[in-house]
Amino acid sequence: MIDWQRVNTLREEIGAEDFDEVVPMFLEEVEEVTDQLRAQPDIAKLEDRMHFLKGSAVSLGFEAFSTMCGEGETKAAAGDGSCVDVAAILECYEQSKSVFMAGLSSGLAA
Repeated sequence: MIDWQRVNTLREEIGAEDFDEVVPMFLEEVEEVTDQLRAQPDIAKLEDRMHFLKGSAVSLGFEAFSTMCGEGETKAAAGDGSCVDVAAILECYEQSKSVFMAGLSSGLAA
């Protein structure tokens, strides 16, 4: 679910202090978009939202979430936005975030 090697690489690239600042910003930005999807999954904006979420997820190692967002982006780009399982994508984000936060607490990213 989480690519811990990617997380550790990011931490090494930007430094531990900056990493600790990036994580909350990442989560805040992602949650703004996931909140929009929960409130109103606008099919016309779905491709752009999925693209944003995919890129954000890749940056911080949310592998499963990134994959699901990429699949959603592809469907939306093909005009099949109504076939995107937004609820499953949002659930994957919540699970990924939970695993990620637990992993940070237990030292998986160090």
